Formats: sequence, C-alpha cells, structure tokens
Amino acid sequence: MANIKSAEKRVRQTATRSLRNKATKTRVKNARKTAVEALKTGDKAASAKVAELASAADKAANRGVIHRNKASRIKARIARDAKKK
Repeated sequence: MANIKSAEKRVRQTATRSLRNKATKTRVKNARKTAVEALKTGDKAASAKVAELASAADKAANRGVIHRNKASRIKARIARDAKKK
C-alpha cells in the first residue's frame, strides 16, 4: 500500500477509472454480440443493433477506453457483415 498521500489518491482514482473503463468495454462487447446475433438470425431490428454498436464504439473511443482506429475497425466489420445479409 502507498505511504504517500498523493499515491494513495492515485490508487483510488485508478480503481474508479478501471471500473468505469471495464463497464464501457463490456458495453461494447455486449453490443457487438447482440448485433452479430441479430444479423445471423435476420432480425428486423438488426440495423438498430448495428447502430447501437457503432454508438457504443464511438463513445468508448471518445472516452479513451479504446483507440479510435479500433472503434472504426469494429464499425467497418459490422457494416460489412450487415451489407452481406
């Protein structure tokens, strides 16, 4: 455990931010799973699921949780899959 006051604060901040980042990454993963599943089953709401994934990826990139190129790659891949169906 940290002995210096500022180091203790950094530990608290890191823990809070790690939880927030984990939640954001989980949101992207779940959105991806639902979008892929909707495309596989031919669900009528598939385009809405794809839009949700794009939004979640962009938000994660804006918050610095994932790189903006990764967000772009996620959106491009799901768009390509949506176009095939």
